[in-house]
Amino acid sequence: MTETIVIFGGSFDPIHVGHVALAREVCARGLASEVWFMVSPQNPHKQGRVMTDENLRLQMVKLAIGDNPRFKACDFEFGLPRPSYTLNTLAALEKEYPGRKFRLLIGADNWEKFDLWYKGDEILSRYGVIIYPRNGEEVPDLPANAVWLPAELCDVSSTAVRGAVPAGKDISGMVPPVVERFIKEKGLYK
Repeated sequence: MTETIVIFGGSFDPIHVGHVALAREVCARGLASEVWFMVSPQNPHKQGRVMTDENLRLQMVKLAIGDNPRFKACDFEFGLPRPSYTLNTLAALEKEYPGRKFRLLIGADNWEKFDLWYKGDEILSRYGVIIYPRNGEEVPDLPANAVWLPAELCDVSSTAVRGAVPAGKDISGMVPPVVERFIKEKGLYK
């Protein structure tokens, strides 16, 4: 049986409790053998936004996932040309890890704009996507090779965390405790 790896790509600036819960849901529903948190050094859709150093974001992902054997903090895109296009990443992963099947996990907000992605139709046909709700969306009409993940989402976002820190607000329920300590120790998002 081919091992299915779900690629959960993102800036993870910072990773929050919702990201981790979503990955757990993917595994609990049998959609993946493993979930790889692919830290994007530069998301092509977020160009112009200053992000926290990629290595610090990777460290936060490692802390958040702990020793869960089904999760992996992945810096694979760090060695690829930038900006990182998902199709190129998936093709490079397929070449690097033959015998594994890769699928992509994205939010419904990204699915709505998937036709704008670089060769999104090829991503869908070659790899497939798992789509999770973002703002209470209903299950959309999906093409072949797309799966709806009816997950309960945590009401948290990386943007909210980045805004809460300089305002002196408590982020303890928004990020895992180890990530909260890391953010404080490193003086991030001030």
